[in-house]
Amino acid sequence: MSFYDDAADRFSATVSATDDWSATSPCEGWTAADVVDHVVDTERSFLEGHGIELGPRPSGSPDAVWAEHLAAVRRAVDDDVRAREYDGFFGRTTMGATWDDFYGFDLVVHGWDLGSAAGRPTTFTEADLDALEQAFVGFGEHAYDEGVFKQPVDVPEDADRQTKILARMGRRAT
Repeated sequence: MSFYDDAADRFSATVSATDDWSATSPCEGWTAADVVDHVVDTERSFLEGHGIELGPRPSGSPDAVWAEHLAAVRRAVDDDVRAREYDGFFGRTTMGATWDDFYGFDLVVHGWDLGSAAGRPTTFTEADLDALEQAFVGFGEHAYDEGVFKQPVDVPEDADRQTKILARMGRRAT
């Protein structure tokens, strides 16, 4: 199972457990529903930008939108798509690498945001933490470009690994 698929399964569980879509998320100005819309829209935009059509954007409740979107993604993103090379923001890469390294990362982070909005923040796995830390290395100075992450927040030196990585993303562990 790819990192993206694992993260998508866990994101799906968080979506399914969410019952207040108007709850405020840790993403400034976003509700829980906005978090799901962001994930769906950014994934669709990336794939459509590479000629992969998923059909019409799903509509309805956020949980229905996510389920329909993920089903379309899983039909479309096969081994051939994952193997496609392209020139990305950081150089030559494959669709699969971007799908796991960026969009899997996005699902982990926004899964935490969504869980936090519902009062149930998620706990990152060791693999999540490794992937998040590695992604920061890859993002370099661009981690704090407009629309990526807020500036880091201070945490105690003895804070756990998840609290430290959340702080690096401008988020406070709850």
